[in-house]
Amino acid sequence: MHPLTRSALTLGGLGVATLGYASLIERNWYALRQVQVPVLPAGARPVRVLQVTDLHLVPRQERRIQWVSDLASLSPDFVLNTGDNCSDPDAVPAVLRAMETLMQFPGAFVLGSNDYFAPAKRNPFRYFDGSHKQGADLGVPTLPWQDMVRGFESGGWTNLTQVRTRLPLGELDVEFVGVDDPHLAYDDYAAVAAPAAADADLTVGVVHAPYLRVLDAMTADGASLVIAGHTHGGQVCLPGYGALVTNCDLGTRRAKGLSRWWAGADNAPSSQASDDAAWLHVSAGLGHNKYNPVRFACRPEATLMTLVSASA
Repeated sequence: MHPLTRSALTLGGLGVATLGYASLIERNWYALRQVQVPVLPAGARPVRVLQVTDLHLVPRQERRIQWVSDLASLSPDFVLNTGDNCSDPDAVPAVLRAMETLMQFPGAFVLGSNDYFAPAKRNPFRYFDGSHKQGADLGVPTLPWQDMVRGFESGGWTNLTQVRTRLPLGELDVEFVGVDDPHLAYDDYAAVAAPAAADADLTVGVVHAPYLRVLDAMTADGASLVIAGHTHGGQVCLPGYGALVTNCDLGTRRAKGLSRWWAGADNAPSSQASDDAAWLHVSAGLGHNKYNPVRFACRPEATLMTLVSASA
């Protein structure tokens, strides 16, 4: 066999094996990631916040539904759902079933684009051309998002969409501020802008898509922690390098995980973070657009954040 033919066959076989792994194994290999965030006042008891995001659920995905439902065994102090729950017009009942056990705990939520709109087929290379970074109103929503909102609210969760409010988090009095989805340009931070409450134990910003304008506005107002989803952690990553895209204007270094945030942080080394810089947590989420059913070097995840004293 000619060496070039042998090489081509080897590469082809490797490509098929990689695609098979990404579509059949890793996208169903759910992980619970745990992080510790030092944001609480001195002497405060640790509290645990479970973040669930980007399920992109279709009704037949029983394994994903059960995995999410089983997260209730963690007994978190609070649950945050940061949007993009649906990947099908008939998914809302399945989403509510997945979240039912988690709604026994206090919680809150914001919405993402795939709570309003069903996913569409698109060329995955579009994510590299810059158009993915532009929020856009797609017209009249095609998903029954009001039914999902009613289900979450009837389960006791607080809708943080364009809301600034105070909620108990364990023994703490926490101020939450949330906005509608920046990826659709639905966000209106000016409607909830205000300095962080001086008498709150902590101010937390919540948003689906971590666009820079929102991260900067929330932290400028004094949020010590901002929590987001949307990026899928890049979804298809290069081992040893990481994410290639974020599907927003956030840099790939912060596509998932915990980092520091301050105005201009996206183009600055982490060593420049001051002691009063905010914390940013971006979850890689649990799902994918149903037309791009792959994950590579980026396992689907939920995150259990343990908030501890900043002086610990």
